Amino acid sequence: MQQTVTVPRSTAAARRSGAHLAWIGWAFLAVVGAGALWLVLSQAVRNPTLFIQNVLDGLKLGFVYALIALGYTMVYGIVRLINFAHGDVFMVGAFISFYAVSRFGLHVWAAAAFPGLPDLWSTVIGSLTVVLLCIIVCVVLAVTIERVAYKPLRDAPRIAALITAIGVSFFLEYFGALYFVFSPRFIPYQRPFEVVTWYISSGIHRLQPGETTPPNSITFSNIFLVIAVAAVAIQVFLQFLVHRTKIGKAMRATSFDKPTARLMGINVDGIISFTFAVGAAFAGLGGMLFAIAYPSIHAQMGILPGLKAFVAAVLGGIGSIPGAFVGALIMGQAEALTKSYISTPMADAIAFTILILVLLIRPTGLFGEAAGEKA
Repeated sequence: MQQTVTVPRSTAAARRSGAHLAWIGWAFLAVVGAGALWLVLSQAVRNPTLFIQNVLDGLKLGFVYALIALGYTMVYGIVRLINFAHGDVFMVGAFISFYAVSRFGLHVWAAAAFPGLPDLWSTVIGSLTVVLLCIIVCVVLAVTIERVAYKPLRDAPRIAALITAIGVSFFLEYFGALYFVFSPRFIPYQRPFEVVTWYISSGIHRLQPGETTPPNSITFSNIFLVIAVAAVAIQVFLQFLVHRTKIGKAMRATSFDKPTARLMGINVDGIISFTFAVGAAFAGLGGMLFAIAYPSIHAQMGILPGLKAFVAAVLGGIGSIPGAFVGALIMGQAEALTKSYISTPMADAIAFTILILVLLIRPTGLFGEAAGEKA
């Protein structure tokens, strides 16, 4: 009996087939993009005040996502590891700030220690103390995870490290849900400072207690300002750290070629631990700011924000710091506008659909660089 031999298609033919499939993605993207643009623009023209309010809400959410996404993209850029436990470090930061404020009153220690200190300064000092505690705890946790769970797998196949990251994530979530650790319940979050709200209507006015906002006015609070300033400041700091400091040069060298970096005298293990520490510091701050903005916390609160921040990092080009920031802002806007104009349950689906459509056109993300082909 004669045996039939199947000859595989050539690389060129496969690429031509892929190009045809890419046109399907382009067409789908054009239809979906045009429909979404028409919907948003029509609503913006119909009610511009509501549209601007939604944009501000999306910015607040996007800035928080940016704090998490920066940690994702830094770790991936150095060790090529998707650290799925990063979102749970974010959760730990929220709970540490909760206990520091509600159980120990750490946010008012300055007012108690210095009775004559102005309220503004005592609030700022107390809040920064809580932030510092969150950062320290999250840094210690992340470095411990890196040393115990990831470092032994440094030379193992990537799938082993990936599965380990997922396992660490599940451990933190369900260990935190124990009653003697955090709690399995939703817990109302006590903010460390008073919320002050302003509205824009023929000028900027402070909303007094018991007062309602006038019709067609835009509102924002000091929470939005704190989150925006923190996110932008950290973005600037991270750019300076990576591109203008000696340790940043060592981080870039480690990311490019670890064996050569070791030959040049760079402590690669120390650089990797430092990268985990910096990312965890941002996650701890993000957890506290997220809890302040949306005052309800629970042990699984890091799952969706962490996943969306990872999607934001991929959308912007994982490994790119500006890309993670821009991708997070896009994710925040997509979620806020979808909840307002389409459907709240569809917000997550729309966010992930944007990722798929962007990757159909630019697989490396918006700011990602195409990898060169090896000979």
